[in-house]
Amino acid sequence: MTRLSVEMLAADVPEPITSAGHAQLGIAVLAGIAVIVLLITRFKLHAFLALTIGSLALGAIAGAPLDKAITSFTTGLGSTVAGVGVLIALGAILGKLLADSGGADEIVDTILARAGGRAMPWAMVLIASVIGLPLFFEVGIVLLIPVVLMVARRGNYSLMRIGIPALAGLSVMHGLVPPHPGPLVAIDALHADLGVTLALGVLVAVPTVIVAGPLFSKVAARWVDAPVPERMLPPRASAELERRPGFGPTLATVLLPVVLMLSKALVDLVIDDPANTTQRVFDVVGSPLIALLAAVIVGMFTLGRAAGFGRERIQRTVESSLAPIAGILLIVGAGGGFKQTLIDCGVGRMILDISEDWSIPALLLGWLIAVGIRLATGSATVATISAAGLVAPLAADMSTAHAALLVLAVGAGSLFFSHVNDAGFWLVKEYFGLSIGQTVKSWSVMETIISVVAGGLVMLLSLVI
Repeated sequence: MTRLSVEMLAADVPEPITSAGHAQLGIAVLAGIAVIVLLITRFKLHAFLALTIGSLALGAIAGAPLDKAITSFTTGLGSTVAGVGVLIALGAILGKLLADSGGADEIVDTILARAGGRAMPWAMVLIASVIGLPLFFEVGIVLLIPVVLMVARRGNYSLMRIGIPALAGLSVMHGLVPPHPGPLVAIDALHADLGVTLALGVLVAVPTVIVAGPLFSKVAARWVDAPVPERMLPPRASAELERRPGFGPTLATVLLPVVLMLSKALVDLVIDDPANTTQRVFDVVGSPLIALLAAVIVGMFTLGRAAGFGRERIQRTVESSLAPIAGILLIVGAGGGFKQTLIDCGVGRMILDISEDWSIPALLLGWLIAVGIRLATGSATVATISAAGLVAPLAADMSTAHAALLVLAVGAGSLFFSHVNDAGFWLVKEYFGLSIGQTVKSWSVMETIISVVAGGLVMLLSLVI
C-alpha cells in the first residue's frame, strides 16, 4: 500500500499524550524542528543536545505534560540505542580493523592495478562502494581521500573525475544501505525487514551511484578545475605494516555480513515457514547482530592476524574504534527520542486524520519530509530519523517490500543538497582544497543527483513490486 489513507490501521497509532488540535500540533512540530535547526546552525550546539532540547520544546508547545514528554524522549532514546547501538559498534570495529590492518589499502591497490585511463572513475566508485559498506561516511572520507588525491596526481587525472565517483560511492552506501546508522534506525522505526531493505537498497544504489559518480564526474570536471592540494597528501595508512591481508580474504570479510543478511531474506521469501528448521537457522545467522558479529570475529583473523597483529594490538584496535562513535550513538539515540516524542504527541494520528482526501504517494511524502529536514539541519542521519518517525504510521498496513521502499525513500531524501550546515560539505571542501562555490557545484549537486535519482527509482519500484 503506497498511498496515504485514513484506512491504514489508525487504531494502531498510540493514544497521544496531549489533546492539542491539529493546528497547535502542526505548529509544535515546526517549532521543534526550528529549535533543532537554530541550535545546530546558529549556536553550533551539538546535535545530541539540540535534538534533546527540540524534543522537549515540541512536547511543551504541543501541551503535553512535561513528565510525559520526558518519558517519551527517554523511551525513544533507549529503544533506538538498544536496537541499533550494538550494530553501530560492531560496524565501527570492523571498519577500524579494515583500516588499521591495511586491508582497505589492499582492496584499493588491487583494483587500481587493474584499472587505468577511462576505467579509473569506475574503479574509484567500486572501491568507495565496497569500502563504504562497513564504514561510516566520515571514516570513509578520511580513509579514501588520500588515495583519491594520490591517484589524481600520479595519473594526471582531473580531481573531480576521481573524487566525485569516490564520494558518490560513500554517500550512496551511507544513505541507502544498512548497516549504516540512518537506514538502520529507519528500518527499526518503520518495522521494515532488514534483509529486504538491504536487497532493494543495493538494487537502487547501483544505478544511482553510476549516474551520480562516473557520469556526473564528467560534468563536474568541466565546472570545477581544481588542482590536487599537496598539503593533503599524507603517507599511506599501511606504510608501517610489514605485511597486510590478501585481497580475497579482505573482500570476503567485508561482504560476509551482507551475504548473510541477504541469504536470510532469500530463504524467508522461498520457504516462508517459521517452523522450518532451515529458515530458523538463517533467521539466526542472518540477523544483523550475528552477521556483523561474525564478520568482526572473522576479521580479527583474516585482517588482524594476517597483518601480524597480536592479541594486544587487536584489543587496542577494538578499543580505539569505539571511542569515536560515542557522539554518533548519542545523536542517533536522541533522534530516536525526538521520533518517539513526535509519535506520542499524536503527529502520526494527525497525518492520518488530515490525509483523508490526499492522493500524494506515501513514498513521495517520506522523501519530501526528509528533504526538508535535511536542508534545514544539514544532517542526513537526523533527517532520516525524524522523517521516519513522522511517516511511521503510514507503514502499518504496507507490504514488506513497500515498507522497505519507504525506508529507502526517506534515506534518499536525507541526502538532498548538502550545503554549509552539513559537516560533510566542509570535509569535502577542505580535503579537496575547494572554494565554497566549487564545493556547491560539485559535492552539493552530486548529493542532489543521488537524492533525486534514488527517489525516482524507489517510486518506479513501488509500481512493479
